[in-house]
Amino acid sequence: MPDSRRGLIAGALAYTLWGVFPLYWTVLEPAGAIELLAHRIIWSVATMLAILVLWRRVDHFRALLRDRRRFWIIALAAVVITVNWGGYIWGVNNGKVVETSLGYFINPLVTVLMGVLLLGERLRRLQWIAMGIAFVAVAVITIDYGRPPWVALLLAFSFGTYGLAKKQAGAGAVESITLETLLIAPFAMAYVAWLVATGESNFGSHGLGHALLFTTTGIITAVPLMLFGAAAIRVSMVSLGLLQYLAPTIQFALGLLVFDEPMPASRWIGFSLVWVALAIFTVEAVNLRRRQLRLVAHATTAA
Repeated sequence: MPDSRRGLIAGALAYTLWGVFPLYWTVLEPAGAIELLAHRIIWSVATMLAILVLWRRVDHFRALLRDRRRFWIIALAAVVITVNWGGYIWGVNNGKVVETSLGYFINPLVTVLMGVLLLGERLRRLQWIAMGIAFVAVAVITIDYGRPPWVALLLAFSFGTYGLAKKQAGAGAVESITLETLLIAPFAMAYVAWLVATGESNFGSHGLGHALLFTTTGIITAVPLMLFGAAAIRVSMVSLGLLQYLAPTIQFALGLLVFDEPMPASRWIGFSLVWVALAIFTVEAVNLRRRQLRLVAHATTAA
């Protein structure tokens, strides 16, 4: 099987797993969002340390610890991904699966906006149009909800900040994720210890099967990240960009069909505007990529 096809399969599997996460978190009820987040961090540490050793990345991890600049950037990444994970789990467990999907739909547009505001990047004409439509969409959805879509905005901006931090750090996926979870793990362990001491812990209180599910939170965090890493080195960024819409599409469908969340006409209008903005943004990116490839091919032929 060609590398590109393996990459597409790995990427599709990664985003499919991220898409069906709402089903997983609801199975772990009645545990609350913060308890689930704490366990996800703790079990992710155990999983990532095992992967670090098995993949022989310990020396790379030590080098990362010695680099103060990258260390502090990853510390920032650890904070914002914790906020992202917590916001997502809270949204799923509080009947806001559709709103969480909106967060990941608008994430690519938020990432572009952050590039403009923080990195001084310039938008092309169609990108400006897409951003304008997205702002109108958020306004329509705000009117529909009677409030800004806080969960969606939290997820989009926290994940956008996380991506920016990871890009600036330039560290390998395994060692950076290991460091992120290690940095936040003491707080997670302290919270779980407090729950146990006060008799409020749900771990082990609802049968062996429920407790074992808690221990898999590390695996379900690591597996899609590893699949994503495998895809990222085998397929183009355009292909990866198209695949990223798979996860929020699945989440959106689950919100409507499985969790039976309301979707009035005004909300459909807002989401439709988001999808139009994403379509413009994606088509523009694909066309730019094609033009760049043609220029490269022409220059190579001319040489």
